[in-house]
Amino acid sequence: MHPQNNQSLERVAGFKSRLNEMPRSVREGRLSRVSGLLYEVHGLPMTIGDRATINLGEQAVEAECIGFNGGTTYLMPVDPVEGISPGAAVYPLGTPYFEGAGFKVQKTASALPLGESLLGRIVDGFGRPIDGKGIDAHGVPGVPTRRVNPLHRAPIREPLDSGIRAINGALTVGRGQRVGIFAGSGVGKSVMLGMLARNCIADVMVIGLVGERGREVREFCVDILGDQAMHRSVVVAAPADASPLARVRGAYYATDVATWFRDQGKHVVLIVDSLTRFAMAQREIGLSLGEAPVSRGYTPSVFAKMPELVERVGNGAREDASITAFYTILLEGDDVHDPVADTARGILDGHVFLSRELADSGHYPAIDIEKSISRVMPKVTTKEHQAAARKFKMLYSRYMRGRELLSMGAYVPGGDAELDMAVRMWPQIQRYLQQDAEEAHSMENALAEMMKIAAAAGGSPSANSVAKQAG
Repeated sequence: MHPQNNQSLERVAGFKSRLNEMPRSVREGRLSRVSGLLYEVHGLPMTIGDRATINLGEQAVEAECIGFNGGTTYLMPVDPVEGISPGAAVYPLGTPYFEGAGFKVQKTASALPLGESLLGRIVDGFGRPIDGKGIDAHGVPGVPTRRVNPLHRAPIREPLDSGIRAINGALTVGRGQRVGIFAGSGVGKSVMLGMLARNCIADVMVIGLVGERGREVREFCVDILGDQAMHRSVVVAAPADASPLARVRGAYYATDVATWFRDQGKHVVLIVDSLTRFAMAQREIGLSLGEAPVSRGYTPSVFAKMPELVERVGNGAREDASITAFYTILLEGDDVHDPVADTARGILDGHVFLSRELADSGHYPAIDIEKSISRVMPKVTTKEHQAAARKFKMLYSRYMRGRELLSMGAYVPGGDAELDMAVRMWPQIQRYLQQDAEEAHSMENALAEMMKIAAAAGGSPSANSVAKQAG
């Protein structure tokens, strides 16, 4: 066959392929109403979660379907929008639309796939890179995390070395546990998260900065993580000025990234800062859709989405992989009975409370071990470790209850054997619970020091106190 004929056949085959890829029809809707962040569109039925494009002439705005009512589709923009006009044309994302006299093909939002190429990267709530390093095309396409059958989850049997002595010793965390860090503003929450991100013994760190100040994103990535920790980390940043949709998607995307690495056989630590901002973003979406507020302005969908997000993490079917998650919960006005805090305590496997009183006194990390608990600690520690931790907490609690007597000068040695012991051991207890932000203490070191304190407290001082009381 003549070479020219071959070229013609190849061109025809190419045209056929392109025609097959084109949609058979172009669906179009019209923007009829904008109410706050909610865009109402008529004539374009869509599935919840699908994306659409709003044509503004010179620019195209991407939005996502969050609900519908009869023939009305409710959209919410992905990014902040200006210049919206009534009657604007709306098209499903990825289909061509008319602009003037010609076709223009809508470009989908660039997204990094799940995979090893994410390590060391900073992306937004939709997986779009914001670190200026471009896009790595290698990897697997992002897929939603499937719900894990609870009977297929591997049990939590192994402790996680967090690098924080107070947690390793008194509040031991297991691989696969979900822990809440409850704190008011300005109590050292960000510093503690930085300690966890740098010092946790894990293969991969996934950090979701959801709804926090934009300034903190750079500080966390550059100053707190640094180059040494960044190479094994993925940072998903959806700061406070991002749309509510981006903040909600940021938490889900960080969870999807962590789950992908877990399924590849990695031990992953997921840090989400904060679960409260996620709840606030979901509240904005719920109120826009007309949901009735049920508790301090929070809508029912908030309390449905929180366990849905948290239950995606933890152990999967593989015994050699895990996701250990730390969620921060902001206590507004230091109110421990905040609706989000109450819900989080019920769905998490433990909680660490940071005390403003301790922080104000210069005690860092300001962990209140009386109010904190790790529900899986008995499963991942020895009987000796548990006994030492109970002794340690007893001494701490007894001193805190008797410190008013000490401050008033009403304490008389020999009147209470346990208080005598706690007063004597208090300097060692304080040193144990305090730790510089740049320090890291291994699990073995934390346990050895706690054993020394417990052994010293169980010796002759208590017997001497009892003898004095008897005399």
